Amino acid sequence: MPTATHILPSITDQAERLIQLGVHEIGGLGPAELRSFAAGTRARAGLLVVSPDRVPASALAPRLRHQGKPGFVVVDMPDIDQFSPIGAMAVPDAPVYVVEGLDRGDHMANWSPDEALPAIAEEGRTPLLLAEGIHWVLQRPETLERGRCFMTIGSRLRKDNGTLDARTPALWISNGTGRDGRENRNAPKVGWCWAGNRHTWLGFASATGRIAA
Repeated sequence: MPTATHILPSITDQAERLIQLGVHEIGGLGPAELRSFAAGTRARAGLLVVSPDRVPASALAPRLRHQGKPGFVVVDMPDIDQFSPIGAMAVPDAPVYVVEGLDRGDHMANWSPDEALPAIAEEGRTPLLLAEGIHWVLQRPETLERGRCFMTIGSRLRKDNGTLDARTPALWISNGTGRDGRENRNAPKVGWCWAGNRHTWLGFASATGRIAA
């Protein structure tokens, strides 16, 4: 059962929110085009996403907000936009699509990404991509709560030798310590954790599937 209780706006309202934030422009879409995609979707409910191929995570992160603070990407993740869907994940080949059945994955808190990924698959679910997780927080900023944030392990970086980089993307709220800087205290943060490490305050966001809009 989903553990995040935040109800998403309607698909058409989500389109207006993305237009307000300028996400459509980054993705090379006009307002009317995005509204048309939203109106034509078959989804009764879900998260409207502009394809990560069109809107990179680095461009989405600064549009996040928490307590008036803009989002940021950690300094040691300059290659954030090179993270891509793992394995044979079924991501629609479309400019816009809808993610259905979101779950923040609180029940997997204190699991490692290496432990969580097969468990998500066994449940017949799919892990969220980083860009999808950011879209979720853009629509519902309260999805990020102190002590209840989430990882997006559907996105990984594949190294030149074919192996996966050990970093796994996550979204949480900065404490303003270390290289984050005091000015970023309480800001939404796009960062990473090691694939083999556990964190009590990070769940694993997943969905039941994706459909083209």
